[in-house]
Amino acid sequence: MASSSSNRVYIPTNARNNQYILAEFKPSDEFVSSFDNIDSCYERIARKLFLACEENGLYNVHMIANDKLPITRFHEESYCLQTEKQMLFFYNPKYHEAHKSYWQQGERAKKVRLLFLATGDELRANAANFHNKVQKTLHDLKVNLGVEDTFKIRDHQHLTYDLFARVKGHKETYGYKLRSLYPRYEARKCEIPAEHTEMTYVTFNIPVTRALKTQFQHLLEDEHYTQFYSFIEDKFFSACGYKQISQAAFIADGRLPLVRNSKIDKSAQNSELQKLSFDICSEETQYKAHWDKNQLVDTLHFVVVAKASDNKDVGYGKFMNNVESMIRGLSQTLELSAQRQALNVRFFQHISYNA
Repeated sequence: MASSSSNRVYIPTNARNNQYILAEFKPSDEFVSSFDNIDSCYERIARKLFLACEENGLYNVHMIANDKLPITRFHEESYCLQTEKQMLFFYNPKYHEAHKSYWQQGERAKKVRLLFLATGDELRANAANFHNKVQKTLHDLKVNLGVEDTFKIRDHQHLTYDLFARVKGHKETYGYKLRSLYPRYEARKCEIPAEHTEMTYVTFNIPVTRALKTQFQHLLEDEHYTQFYSFIEDKFFSACGYKQISQAAFIADGRLPLVRNSKIDKSAQNSELQKLSFDICSEETQYKAHWDKNQLVDTLHFVVVAKASDNKDVGYGKFMNNVESMIRGLSQTLELSAQRQALNVRFFQHISYNA
């Protein structure tokens, strides 16, 4: 019984599920040249896309052709914000629907991104069905456009919850085994190519509040913030090491971390994003830290990555219990207030392939 319990992680019942699928392709020169201009090309793609979406029951879909990376976030109001490098989509999957397209008039992007946002209730239970609908839509789009371009498909799912929910009075939990996506989809008749990659990881953020700055004022008195960031980095990686967590990252330079498989992507950065590549098949320690000694950021970002060996037959429940224990230990070291502060943990599962 104890063994069975250790393979489940008990997550608050008010946790939020989310799923989105990003499909990317590069229209060929031959296809683009068959139109009077790039705007006519994108209008045709959008029209055929949204028609296929209606036919397949996909109600929150966006076509993006401006080379900006889409980022999704939960919000009770639906809106989209743009930065130089990102498209930020805020929405509540229970209520919000949209079919919209975005591109810079007269400019051809390097690739076209199609963002499919899951809608409705029970997103995790219906994830395979949603993926099947997207696969059918992409097939229909290819046929209707008369193209044979390869799509890069990335399925992203995550659970978000407050690690301190019980302290705040929410005591109801649900036990998750957190099975990997491939066997989950296979059991539900959703076909994923044998040639695919998966990634599982956890993120959590700690805001640099007035209380935190007061607590560590002695580390913030120098003209730069090296002592403060070095202290946080040391405590985080020490906590990871104590729990035998060997792949992790600490980001405090104003950039948003993106986690990638080193088989596909190499670590890189731009003015807004920090791409972190991990070799999940390796048992070697991979700790990464990116912070700017001249900048005191508003938020400290932390990433914990599951190795391939963390994927037990029953799932990632044991890994997640380990991660939760590590985060609780770090929060105690930093003397975070469980009553006054939310410590939102996000458990991510990705699967990607070409089709």
